[in-house]
Amino acid sequence: MTTSADQPLDTSLDASLPIPMDPPVQVSDQPLDDQHFATGLPADPPRRRIRSVSRGLLSLVRPGQWPKNLLVVPLALFDAQGAPRGLLAGTAWAVVLFTLASSLVYVLNDLYDRHRDRLHPTKRHRPIASGQVGVPTAVAYGALLALVLTGAALYGPVTDWWPIAVYLCLNTAYSRGLKHVPLLDVFVVAAGFALRAIQGYLAGGTAIHSWMLVSVFSLCLVFILGKRRHEMTVGGVSHRPALRGYSVQFLDHLIALCAGVTVITFLLNLQESVGAPYTDLAILGSTPFALFAMARYLQLLHVQGGGGEPTRILLRDRAMVVTSLLWALLLGGTLLATHH
Repeated sequence: MTTSADQPLDTSLDASLPIPMDPPVQVSDQPLDDQHFATGLPADPPRRRIRSVSRGLLSLVRPGQWPKNLLVVPLALFDAQGAPRGLLAGTAWAVVLFTLASSLVYVLNDLYDRHRDRLHPTKRHRPIASGQVGVPTAVAYGALLALVLTGAALYGPVTDWWPIAVYLCLNTAYSRGLKHVPLLDVFVVAAGFALRAIQGYLAGGTAIHSWMLVSVFSLCLVFILGKRRHEMTVGGVSHRPALRGYSVQFLDHLIALCAGVTVITFLLNLQESVGAPYTDLAILGSTPFALFAMARYLQLLHVQGGGGEPTRILLRDRAMVVTSLLWALLLGGTLLATHH
């Protein structure tokens, strides 16, 4: 006779019993404290929540991209025909205006793209996509930026600010659909940098140099096309619909074309803006720097697989930084000698 202890244990699962499953993780448009409340998890202390949202709001306007305004707007300072009174103040104010405008554009772009960003391996960590900043908070933040920008434009020392208005219109159309149209997506972004340069000339009261604008536009195309190439080689075309209209070979041809246009038009601008007898010195001295800087960028793009962050290349690559400093010394000395 066997006892119950001698009987084998029945380890089979009863199919009639429900199997507990973990609930799916969902990311909503609520801020983090609301999500904690909805899921029953303890909310963070108020101070920690405030710090988290504050960091998210700062990250939302992408301060790492602000140097773009510093690299383009002050081009008006290189005018060799004489600096009018208020040039520095006007140019600095133009930098402030475009920093506010670009920050507003970043907020709007992240609001529009929050659902798509959640599916991207990197962009899903952006403040709105990750839930660090709620949609109502982001909308209020964008409204505040728009209000500050309007006040700065209307009551600041810069009276002619139509490039900023065009920039905002273009980027609104870009966020709403143009970003998905091949070629138009890169040309709209490059136009934003040309508008920065125009605003710098208008703010400083200096004459607009057409060759400089062409050079800025083509140089920005080089960087943007290089960024698209990097995106294709690293992540494919699934995360950005416009990439389906490109191929790596096609982008290589466009980058080479725009690189040549950039160098030539910049040298033509020197011929137009640098007065005699230092014109030849400026052109001959700038040629090796311009060619080396472009060659270095292409090396980083094609050989080392860079190009994803053009601003980082310009500010952190040692060869590029040293080249830029020596080139600036040459041009600065030439322009100083021209004035005196």
